[in-house]
Amino acid sequence: MEIEKVLQSQRDFFKTQQTKNLSFRRMYLEKLRNLIISNENVLYEAIHKDFGKSKFDTYTTEISFILKDIDYYLKNLKALTKPKKVSTNLVNQLGSSKIYSDPLGCILVIGAWNYPYQLSLSPMIAAIAAGNCCILKPSEIAENTMQAMSQIINENFPSEYLYVYEGGIDETTELLKLKFDKIFFTGSTKVGKIIYKAAAEHLTPVVLELGGKSPAIVTQHANLEIAAKRIVWGKFLNAGQTCVAPDYLLVEESIQEQFLEMLRKYIKEFKYSPDSEQYTQIINQRNFQRLTKLIDHKKIYFGGNFEEEKRYIEPTILNNVDWEDEIMQEEIFGPLLPVISYKNYNIALNTILELEKPLAAYLFTNNTEEKEHFTQRISFGSGCINDTVMQLSNDNLPFGGVGTSGIGNYHGKFGFEAFSHQKSVLEKTTWGEPNIKYPP
Repeated sequence: MEIEKVLQSQRDFFKTQQTKNLSFRRMYLEKLRNLIISNENVLYEAIHKDFGKSKFDTYTTEISFILKDIDYYLKNLKALTKPKKVSTNLVNQLGSSKIYSDPLGCILVIGAWNYPYQLSLSPMIAAIAAGNCCILKPSEIAENTMQAMSQIINENFPSEYLYVYEGGIDETTELLKLKFDKIFFTGSTKVGKIIYKAAAEHLTPVVLELGGKSPAIVTQHANLEIAAKRIVWGKFLNAGQTCVAPDYLLVEESIQEQFLEMLRKYIKEFKYSPDSEQYTQIINQRNFQRLTKLIDHKKIYFGGNFEEEKRYIEPTILNNVDWEDEIMQEEIFGPLLPVISYKNYNIALNTILELEKPLAAYLFTNNTEEKEHFTQRISFGSGCINDTVMQLSNDNLPFGGVGTSGIGNYHGKFGFEAFSHQKSVLEKTTWGEPNIKYPP
C-alpha cells in the first residue's frame, strides 16, 4: 500500500470527526490494550531475537509502561478533553472564555530501537487519546519488533486510522516529504536535525526526543551504598542503551576510591554475565564495534571484556578519565561508565554548564545547599536526586529534552497536550454592550 494513499485516507477519515468522539477513542484504546496483552508472547519473542532482552525486562521497561499509558488515558480522558473555563477580562464583560483541546489531525511517530515498543507505542497512544490519526514508523534496526508491531496493528486497525509503516532510511526519507500535522521523533541529535529540517518545509511542528551526555554527580554527602546501587542499575539497564542513563560520573575526590569499590561490588552482585537474563546484547555489530573502540585499556578500573559473537560487552568502569578523552566527546549509549573526579562542587557544576544541555542529570547528596545549586543552576530535560532513570515512571512529570537534547515533552497529560491544539473561544452576550469600541 502506497504511503501517500494511506496518509490521504487518514486525512479523509479525520475530516469525518469520528476520532474526536470519546467513545471512539476509548474503544480503540481498549482494543489496543487487549491486543498487547493477548500478544505478549509475540512481543517477547521478537525483542529477544533483536537483542536478547528478557521477558522480565521487556515487561518492566516496555509493556508495563504502555499498559499504564493506556489506563491513564482511559481514566482521565473525560477530564483532559473537557473545555477549560478561564477568567474573562473586564473589556470582554459580559462574556465567557474557554480553552478547547483540539486534535491536530494526522500524526507521524518515528520510534527508536533501544526501547522499541515503549518509544513507538507510547507516543502513538497519546496521539490517539488526543483524537488524532497516526502513522507509526518503528526503527528498522530492531527489525523483529518492527514486524511484530506491524502485524498486530495493521491486521487489527483500519489503515485510515492507525498504520505501521515498515522500512529503513529510504522509507523514512519518503515519509518526511509528506505533510503531517505533527511529527514525533525519538533518536539521535544528528537525525533529529534532519527531521527538523524536513518538517520546516511544511511548517510542521515537532516533538524531538533526543539525547546527550547525561551526568551523575556523587558528593561526599551522599549515601554511597544507595548511590552505587542505583547508578549501576540505571547505567547498565538495557546494557546502557537507554537515553536517560547516566553517561558519565563526576565523583568528589575524597570519596572516589571508596565509591569505585562500591560500583564494582554491585556490578558483581547483579551478575551481568553474557547469558544473564537481566542483561541485553548490543543491538548490532556497528554499535558493538563503536563501543569497543571507546574502551581505553589503560583506564579500565573494572570490566573491559567483550564477546563479539554474542555482541556482549561487560559493564566497564573507566577511571582517571579526562574531558578531552574520546569517550567524553559524544553520547556513549552503551555499558561503559567513565569516572571523572572533582575537588570543588561549584566548579563541577560550572563544567557541566559549559557543555550542551543534557537530556537527564542526576545528583546524589543529602546536602540541601547542593540540591538547590543543582536544580537552580543546571539546565536539563529531567532528572533525579538520589536515584536514576525513575523520573520516567511518574506520569505527572513531563518527559523531554532541552536545547540539543530535544524539543517538547510527553507522558500523561503532557502527551495529550503534545498532540492537541489549545483552541481559545470567547463567547459574548448580545445585550448590554457599550458603544466605546465603535466609531466615530
